[in-house]
Amino acid sequence: MIRFMINEGVTDRRDRGLQKPWGSTGRHVRILNEPEQLRGPVSPHLQGWASKEVDMSNAPVFAGIDVSKAQLDLALRPGEGCSIPHDEAGLTVMVARLRALSPTLIVLEATGGLEVPLTGALAAAGLPVIVVNPRQGRDFAKATGKLAKTDTLDAQVLAHFAEVMRPLPRPLLDEHTQVLGTIVARRRQLIEMLTAEKNRLSRAPQPIRARLRVHIAWLQQEVARTETALAQAIRDSPVWREKDDLLRSVPGVGPLNRDSGTLRGRRTVWGGRAHVRATLYMSALVATRYNPVLQAFYRRLCAAGKAKKVALTACMRKLRIMLNAILKHRTPWRVAATGQA
Repeated sequence: MIRFMINEGVTDRRDRGLQKPWGSTGRHVRILNEPEQLRGPVSPHLQGWASKEVDMSNAPVFAGIDVSKAQLDLALRPGEGCSIPHDEAGLTVMVARLRALSPTLIVLEATGGLEVPLTGALAAAGLPVIVVNPRQGRDFAKATGKLAKTDTLDAQVLAHFAEVMRPLPRPLLDEHTQVLGTIVARRRQLIEMLTAEKNRLSRAPQPIRARLRVHIAWLQQEVARTETALAQAIRDSPVWREKDDLLRSVPGVGPLNRDSGTLRGRRTVWGGRAHVRATLYMSALVATRYNPVLQAFYRRLCAAGKAKKVALTACMRKLRIMLNAILKHRTPWRVAATGQA
């Protein structure tokens, strides 16, 4: 049995109907009986935050474009996106639409060359466009909780990435540099195929080895022809010929921490461009034997107790800084100029 305790001298509010004490915070609306308590006409002016009008016409626009073989998916922040066929007419429509919007930044992902025509058309129209590494977009999507992946969602993620991160647009490569890039990429592809075929040769049964040797011989000839074409392309360009001479003047032509609390993990290298790391690795390996600056630097790190690969990676970073400085100042290698490490 539940008993209710009623204090004497206290009036039960239920007996007073809907009217409540002045200070009550109950669910019923406060009743105003006195004339001075009655509210006047509502002000025509918006009060507080409601008075702040948002002018979307002056808001910066950020665009993300997902490029596929069949279509171009455009996302805008703010604004509505669209899908356009990926052909010459579609490129013209996309450029016209973005030119009318005057976006602050347009972000695309590198998609194996499919993005090149669109990027060139946007840049030629004077629009701020940048091509980012797909890993950046995917990591950003995961960080914002977007795990699903479709062309439309990818475009939205790129537009959001452009708005939040705002990477700086870089000037496009000139035509000769693009040609050099395609030759270098082809040589890298051939080297990868050649390495794979050589690995298969050691484990292949006897009937297949003969065909593998034929293919390996053809790949070696193709690598040689590609290297000849690359050398000729460098000689045909005064700018790249000068850069090649500067880089070849260097004899021998960074780790990331994984710590948490008291744990000190092994230093490893990841991210960036794998082919650049491979080139720097071989150059640094030779430089630790024949380059006096890097040789002294490498020996000092090893004497301090660093693992040899860690010391070699530090030499890779130091070599990269040296090469960039040489290209920037257009000064060939000199030990006195670089200083002792």
